[in-house]
Amino acid sequence: MEIRKLEPGERPPYDLLLLADPSIERVEQTVKLGDCYVAYEEEVPVGVYVLYETEPRLVEITNLAVKESAQGKGIGRMLVIHAFEQAKSLGMKEIIVKTGNSSIPVLALYQKCGFRMMYIERDYFVIHYDDPIVEDGIPCLDQVHLSKSLP
Repeated sequence: MEIRKLEPGERPPYDLLLLADPSIERVEQTVKLGDCYVAYEEEVPVGVYVLYETEPRLVEITNLAVKESAQGKGIGRMLVIHAFEQAKSLGMKEIIVKTGNSSIPVLALYQKCGFRMMYIERDYFVIHYDDPIVEDGIPCLDQVHLSKSLP
C-alpha cells in the first residue's frame, strides 16, 4: 500500500471523494483548499483524504473515504495515521474531523484513533444539503466535530 500526495495538475479520485461527501461543489472546494492524499493498492486508488490548515497549527481531515470493496481492511486507519504524520511534520498541534451523526463506522474509527468529541452542530446536513442523506437507515442530520491533540 502506497499513500502519496497528489501533485499539482493530477486529477483527484472524485469517485472516492464523493463517497465522503455527495456534493461535488463541496468536494471541489475542499480539494482546492488542501492537499489530497491517495492510497494505492497495485496502482489502483482505494482510499483518499484531504488535509488542510484551518487555523494556525490546526488542520482538518476532510473527505476521508475508502473504496467500498476495500473497506474492512484497515485502510481507513492507515489514512488517519498518515494524516497524523503529515500534520506533525507540518508542526501542527491539533487535528480535527467532522462527520455525520449517521456515520457510525466512521465515528468508531475516529474514536479508536484517539479523537474526542468536541460538539455537535445540529441540523447541519438539513441546512447545507438539498437532498436528504440516509446511512444504514439513519437520517444524517447533525455534524459531529472531533479533535485530537498532536504530540
